[in-house]
Amino acid sequence: QVQLVESGGGLVQAGGSLRLSCAASGRTLRTSVTAWFRQAPGKEREFVAAIIGSGGTVYRDSVKGRFTISRDNAKNTVNLQMNSLKPEDTALYYCAAGVVLSTTVSDYNYWGQGTQVTVSS
Repeated sequence: QVQLVESGGGLVQAGGSLRLSCAASGRTLRTSVTAWFRQAPGKEREFVAAIIGSGGTVYRDSVKGRFTISRDNAKNTVNLQMNSLKPEDTALYYCAAGVVLSTTVSDYNYWGQGTQVTVSS
């Protein structure tokens, strides 16, 4: 049974920072592709960032230079450090795990329940 649990969301002013964490059980994240997606009200779920087993990372263009994805192998967690937050970053953020590096929702087998990030202007 694979479980992903996100934490770290909250309300922050524009320009502020948040750090999201995804804790996994039943699966070793260093052997997986782990990604963050987000979904704003009325919009489709979209790819944010991913990290592969070797530590390589991929980001959507709008978060490059502001967000950093990382993995703590000892804790079996993947983190998303979000700096210089903007109101358009407001969304429910999901952690997902799979075996293929992809920006497509359907390519990920396991999902967390999501954590809300709200950025006020």
